[in-house]
Amino acid sequence: MSPPQACATVALNDTVFFKDGHGMKRGLSVAAGMAALTAAGLLAGCGEGGKAAEKNAPPPADTAVAGARPPVKLGVAPSAPGGEAARAADGAPSFAVIYPGGDPEGPATLAQSPTGPGGVLTFTTDATPEAVVAFYRQRAEAAGLKTINAMNQGGVLGYAAGDGADGRGQLLSVVANPIEAGPTSVQLSWSAGR
Repeated sequence: MSPPQACATVALNDTVFFKDGHGMKRGLSVAAGMAALTAAGLLAGCGEGGKAAEKNAPPPADTAVAGARPPVKLGVAPSAPGGEAARAADGAPSFAVIYPGGDPEGPATLAQSPTGPGGVLTFTTDATPEAVVAFYRQRAEAAGLKTINAMNQGGVLGYAAGDGADGRGQLLSVVANPIEAGPTSVQLSWSAGR
């Protein structure tokens, strides 16, 4: 069962809502580590903690889905080990790529908000969580993003980076979970900013 197209916080101070194929608003189930990294990234990057009520208010009904891009269909693994990393979705920023050799579990869930496009993609790879996080840290730094948070909880590694309160609203978050006797499961989320 693939994840529903969902509501996901993909940009600083914005919540973007999606409807699934049945016209129902849905929430995307996100691992606790991902939620913690995203929350830390949002709090560290926005600098507007006093606007919590504004952040949590639902968007006007006529704009809830307006401008949302449909998910991008991905075929076979778009990257080869040691090869060029493919963008996680059309229009994704340079730091939002699929780890070389990664195998997407389905299309990215994409969102369009007033502060820019973003998305979430889940994939698997034979690489270790350490290698995955190091790869995304390098991509983030090359794009001018600064580390917000890093975690290691029982072998599950996470990393978040953003361009800060004075930036364009760019954000990267990755959680790499080693699966016993299997590949590493990776959840990548990003906001391209304005």
